[in-house]
Amino acid sequence: MKILKIDHLGIAVSSIDGKKNFWTDALGLNLEGTETIEAQNVTTAFLPVGESEIELLESTSTDGPVARFIEKKGEGIQHVAFRVENIEDALAELKEKGIALIDKTPRMGAGGAKIAFLHPKATSGVLVELCER
Repeated sequence: MKILKIDHLGIAVSSIDGKKNFWTDALGLNLEGTETIEAQNVTTAFLPVGESEIELLESTSTDGPVARFIEKKGEGIQHVAFRVENIEDALAELKEKGIALIDKTPRMGAGGAKIAFLHPKATSGVLVELCER
C-alpha cells in the first residue's frame, strides 16, 4: 500500500454555516463550496490547506453517523483521511494483515473520491479513512 499524503481532516460540526467563519475569517481559508452525500447523511465543505484540506461535516439526519458522533463526543475531529495510490489494493493488504474494516469495498465520497473506512477498534480509537482521487 502506498500512502501519498494526509488528504484531509474531517471535523464534525452541528452547522457548517454556523462554524465556517472561524476557518474562513479567523484563519483565512477559502471555502470551496458544499456537497451533500445523501447515502452518508452528510453535507461536507472543503477548505484547502496547502496540499491537504479541512473537511467540515454536518449531518443531514438526526441518526446519521456525524450526528451520532456529535451526540457521543461533541463537535471536533471525527476522522483523518489518507490518500492512497490504489484503494482496492490498500483494502486487500489491510484485510490480509487482519485490520478490521468498516468498508470492505470502496464507496463514493465527496468530490468523486473513492473512500473506505477502517474500524476504530483497529486504530487506537481513531476513525481512519482511505481515499483515492
